[in-house]
Amino acid sequence: MRIQAVAASICTASVLLTACSTAGEHSTAPRVSAARMDSVQADLDSAIGSGAVGAIATLTEGDSETVLTSGVADISTRSPIPADRPQHVRVGSVTKTFTAAIVLQLAAEHTVDLDRPIATYLPELFTGTGVNGQAITVRQILGHRSGLPELTGSPGESEYHAAHDGRTFDPDQVITQALRNPPQFAPGARFEYTNTNYLVAGRLIEVVTGHRYSDELRDRITAPLNLSDTYLPAAGDTDLREPHPIGYRALDGVVTDVTHIEPSLPWSAGALVSTGADLNRFYTALSAGQVVPQPQLRQMLDGVDMGTGDGMFYGLGLGYTQLPCGTQFIGHNGGIFGFSAITGATSAGRAVTLSFTGTPTDTDSRSLLTHALCD
Repeated sequence: MRIQAVAASICTASVLLTACSTAGEHSTAPRVSAARMDSVQADLDSAIGSGAVGAIATLTEGDSETVLTSGVADISTRSPIPADRPQHVRVGSVTKTFTAAIVLQLAAEHTVDLDRPIATYLPELFTGTGVNGQAITVRQILGHRSGLPELTGSPGESEYHAAHDGRTFDPDQVITQALRNPPQFAPGARFEYTNTNYLVAGRLIEVVTGHRYSDELRDRITAPLNLSDTYLPAAGDTDLREPHPIGYRALDGVVTDVTHIEPSLPWSAGALVSTGADLNRFYTALSAGQVVPQPQLRQMLDGVDMGTGDGMFYGLGLGYTQLPCGTQFIGHNGGIFGFSAITGATSAGRAVTLSFTGTPTDTDSRSLLTHALCD
C-alpha cells in the first residue's frame, strides 16, 4: 500500500521542537472518519509534548489507508516526517508475533509439538545449564510462562553500545549467556515477559526447518503477504533502509541519535524493521486466519491476563483485549533503542500502527487503541 497524496497539515509544538503534522490517504470508502483522525492526531501531538521526537500513525480500514504524523524526522534539520512515503522503523518486540506465527505454522504441519519439552528440539542448548529444558514446553516458551532467565549484563549492555563497539552475536551465544542466570520460576507457574523465550523460539525454527530464521520469515510471511518493507537486518547491519526517521533516546540527559544498533542481539525477539502499512497488513491477515490456520490462531489467543491493569491478555506471541466499542483487538507492542510501536488489528477489519521516536511518557496503550480503532 502506498499513500498517494498529502491531505492536511496541522502544526504542533513540544519542549524540544516545533513541527508540522501531516496526513495522507488513498483509495475509496470505507475511510477513517474525521473524528477518529482528529482524536489520533491529538494523541500524536500529546506524545510529542511528553518527550517523543517523532510520531506516526497508520490507520487502515478496508482498502483505505490514512497516515498521520507529528514532530520531526530529524532534530538537526527539523524536517517533518513525510506522510507520502512509508517510513522504515524498528518495531522491537512486535517481532515476537512473527516468530510465534512461524512456530504455529510448524505446529500445523506437525513439525513442532507445542506441548513437547523444548529440550526435545534443542538438547545441546540446555546441557550444562541450571535450566531444565525437559520441564519447559514450547507452548510455555511462546507464552512467556517458561521461567527462563532474562539476559543481563554482557555480552552487551544494549544493542546501541554493541553497534558502536562493532560487536555481533551468534544466537546460541546470547542464549547461553542468559541461561547462566537462574530460572525466574518453575515452568508454568506464572507469566513473566522475557526476551530469552523468543531467542530460543528463533533457534527452534532453525533447527526443525534446517533453514535460517530470516529465510523462514521471508518464505512463510513477508513474501506471501507482500510485506516488501519488512525485514530482519543481518548481523552487523546497524543502519535502516531509507526512508526512515532518526531514532532518539536521552543518554546522560542529552537527546541522542541512537538509530544505529546491532540487530543480532535482539534477533528473533526484537530486531524486525517494518512500516505501518506492512504491519497493518500482517495483523489484518493474521486476524482473518490467513497467516496461521484457525485452530492454531485460537491457540495464539488462549492466554493469561498480563497484569498491567488495562485488560490486555497475552497468548502465544500475541496480545489481545476487548476494546470499549465491543471489538476484539489483537496485536503487540515493542520498544528498542530510539523507537517504540503499538500495532494490531480488530475483528471488525480495522488496523493501526503507532510508531514513536524518542521517549514519550504519555502513551496509554488502551486509550491510543480505542481512539484509533473505535468510532
